[in-house]
Amino acid sequence: MGKRLKYISIYRISIIVWMALKFLIQIFWFEKRHRIWDQDTKRKWEEMLAGQAEEYRKKAVLLGGLLIKFGQFLSSRGDLLPQSFIKELEGLVDRVEPVPFQYSKQTIEEDWNASLDEHLSDINENSVASASIGEVYKAHLKDGTPVAVKVQRYRVRDTFRMDFKALKIVFWMLDKLTVYGKKADLPALYREVVRVISNELDFTMELENGNHFKKRFADFDDVYIPDYYSDLSTKRVLVMEWIEGTKITDLSFIKKHGIDREGIARTLFDLCVEQFLYAGMFHSDPHPGNLMLKEDGTVVVIDFGMVGEIKNEDANSIRKMIQGFILDDYDRVIESLQEMDFLLPDADTEKVKKLLKQTTDMYLDGNFDKLDAHMMNDMLGDLQEFVKEQPIQLPADYAFLGRATSIIVGVLTSVYPQIDLIRWGRPVIKEWMSGEASSFSLYKEIAKETARPLLSLPRALVEYLEDGDKEREWKSYHQKNHLFHQYYLFYTFFSLVIAGIGAAALYYTFIVPVLPTVWIGSILSGVGVLGFLVSSVNHLRMLKRIHHNRRNEG
Repeated sequence: MGKRLKYISIYRISIIVWMALKFLIQIFWFEKRHRIWDQDTKRKWEEMLAGQAEEYRKKAVLLGGLLIKFGQFLSSRGDLLPQSFIKELEGLVDRVEPVPFQYSKQTIEEDWNASLDEHLSDINENSVASASIGEVYKAHLKDGTPVAVKVQRYRVRDTFRMDFKALKIVFWMLDKLTVYGKKADLPALYREVVRVISNELDFTMELENGNHFKKRFADFDDVYIPDYYSDLSTKRVLVMEWIEGTKITDLSFIKKHGIDREGIARTLFDLCVEQFLYAGMFHSDPHPGNLMLKEDGTVVVIDFGMVGEIKNEDANSIRKMIQGFILDDYDRVIESLQEMDFLLPDADTEKVKKLLKQTTDMYLDGNFDKLDAHMMNDMLGDLQEFVKEQPIQLPADYAFLGRATSIIVGVLTSVYPQIDLIRWGRPVIKEWMSGEASSFSLYKEIAKETARPLLSLPRALVEYLEDGDKEREWKSYHQKNHLFHQYYLFYTFFSLVIAGIGAAALYYTFIVPVLPTVWIGSILSGVGVLGFLVSSVNHLRMLKRIHHNRRNEG
């Protein structure tokens, strides 16, 4: 009876809406009872949120359908939800009980308008993977070619349609009955959820995405994208090449086959730089299950049902934002945030600008030589609270990009713990600035525009040093070495763009990683990135002062 109830609309909707209403009542009652916010209150608050998240996770596993996908979506929204809630959702893995093969067979034959025997010589009725949207089976074509057949789950469209109705009611309640309605554009967020998840229900889009990435990475010798069989693929059935391999983080497999771990990390690093640094589509869900490793060390990327996109104009806005922070030009920062739709229409831009400047200055005045993981945790917590309290809302693509970035950093750290992302990124950025590796002319212009206002400052320094009257002030070798060392750090500031959007997404959206190794990797990466940023800002301000004094004295 319980399994049949899952497919009854009123049952699913009532379960989901009641759960949301229960959570809201608990929050309201907690705030009413606890007027003083001390450590004990905070501890109880965190426990309550963790309990709510645990209940959501259990309901999602029980009902399946949209709740699993929506839970994964929520786990990427550090700009909206507290860390204690997100941490519990990290355990919401998209693995569900497989459906009987008869239902999958029915779907395949309906879409093919033919029996299985007409196109397949055999198919293993036990699925090799079972998720909220599809089942994957191993089969062989008539010519003996092994293939993977992904089939949409029985009645998944019906259950998603019911769940979207329930979700619409929940979003309405949040919009009308809570402060979230003032802090976030909830109708827009609901539309994003519907768009992102609905795209995964159309397997023809995954096929198109897979073919796109296959062409894009055709020149990557150590990267492989499986072939797709478009003549056998439909909205509910996807047929692709079968790949023999294992998860990229399977260290015993790597050791057994003598695969170079640094080589794997380098391949994956280059693959992600190409996606995260340049405009275009990127893989939104690059967890180890979607990154496979063959015996010869080739990295195989699968499952392109979930992709995001970095638009050219957004890449330009991110450049402006980073430049604004470096040049202390917060009007430029605000303008870029508005261009990317990060600020809600009713946002008080002057207040946001003031708070951004105060937050930045507070950390710039700190001692970053002693920056460690604990300090990073505190900083991320402060910044996360800042975003949640301000009228800032991330578009879905940026939330997923942040999640993808943090996952990749964790995978890289797991495969090759000695990785130095800043050192690896430096030559990539130099190539990027010269235009040799870029297939997008826009980025060449971005690099030139970024360098133009900054390079005038080093020229001012040279003029200052060449002035004989002032030369005696620079006789100290230690002072010269220190200044030029900071200039070198300033030059390599462009390695920040390694994260480009990734760093901005990872540390401005404060995405909580999906795996423990991801968090470790994110912390290590963040320390390096923030170190470069702080050195750059301090150095620029020093040069500004030198240039200003030079003009006053001249």
